[in-house]
Amino acid sequence: MSYRLRNATLDDLPALHNLIARSIKELGANDYSPEQIDAALRAAFGVDTALIRDGTYFVAVTESDELVACGGWSRRRTLFGSDARVERDESALDPRKDAAKIRAFFVDPAHARRGLGRALLERSESEAKNAGFSTLEMMATLPGVRLYEQCGYLADDPVTYPLPDGLSIRFVPMRKTVKS
Repeated sequence: MSYRLRNATLDDLPALHNLIARSIKELGANDYSPEQIDAALRAAFGVDTALIRDGTYFVAVTESDELVACGGWSRRRTLFGSDARVERDESALDPRKDAAKIRAFFVDPAHARRGLGRALLERSESEAKNAGFSTLEMMATLPGVRLYEQCGYLADDPVTYPLPDGLSIRFVPMRKTVKS
């Protein structure tokens, strides 16, 4: 099967919400409980429409235009999360001193392990680098850490993020320096 990458649009929102839920429920099942996943879908995972409006969020689609993966980067301070997160900071980063944010990578389980996450990551890194950033950072999900380490990201100590209903979830801050 062949895929192509394109910029996400606001018209993609319903498909993105569906894709993110399918992805984390299946691909995250070994790392997170169903209760954590459900709470995270309400409070941590999801679409940040600022990335779509900025043109820095991408999707992978099949030949029949089925949306099967997503991910992107940001020139804004918010490190992770959807529009629903109250801790959002949409102020601009300075590429001379700040790290671009790698954001919201999810792959349809039926299309996992086909290089889609890596392709989206490479496009995000390339565009961030072209925008003047030399450092990239992210808040990785536990299932994502393996891919990001293979792509040269260095992990910091895991952090615990509070979720609704007294639950929490673990994420791993990661960084990478890109060469000029």
